[in-house]
Amino acid sequence: MRIGFDFDNTIVSYDELFYKVAIEKQLVPADLPRSKLAVRDYLRKTDNEDTWTEMQGYVYGTRMGDAVAYPGAIEFMQLARNRGVAMVIVSHKTKNPFIGPKYDLHEAARGWIESRLVEGIKNLIEPDQIFFEVTKKDKIARIAQCECDFFIDDLPEILLMPGFPQKTGRILFDPENSHDEEAMKARLESWKEIRNYFEMIWKT
Repeated sequence: MRIGFDFDNTIVSYDELFYKVAIEKQLVPADLPRSKLAVRDYLRKTDNEDTWTEMQGYVYGTRMGDAVAYPGAIEFMQLARNRGVAMVIVSHKTKNPFIGPKYDLHEAARGWIESRLVEGIKNLIEPDQIFFEVTKKDKIARIAQCECDFFIDDLPEILLMPGFPQKTGRILFDPENSHDEEAMKARLESWKEIRNYFEMIWKT
């Protein structure tokens, strides 16, 4: 079995970090909900779209080391690795931010993976199985090339894009329960649910 994972907002949760950075820069009121979407919506509502865009580059670049994994994500990967499951990460993101300093966003993400997705001294996912593509189309092509049995992503538009491999089970990670798209193999709200889902498969 080979499981593919998206990276941003699937493995990594940015809610607390975006809120923290927005407070540091005095961009949002302290009583704003501690979520990335709340920060984004507030900045857009106050005509600060460029500020939001620049903040993303700052968070995904300089502050990437402060980001945390979703609860249960690393534990699931440890379990899968110990069961001999092959795993890949396929993400799409620009090499550099659209606005602001030219951080290398790919290297920042790889640095996070190297320091966090480990068990002892062993990588949970080998470096040559980690792919950052610049476009969504390239991401879909890479998923097909990797021949994933399942792919987990937080964006329905990725899982439903033309060219997404038919033999790959589409698993939508939806922690805020904000989607109801059909054509998914499963829609799961937490990494605990993801673990339960695969444990049931492994039993059969």
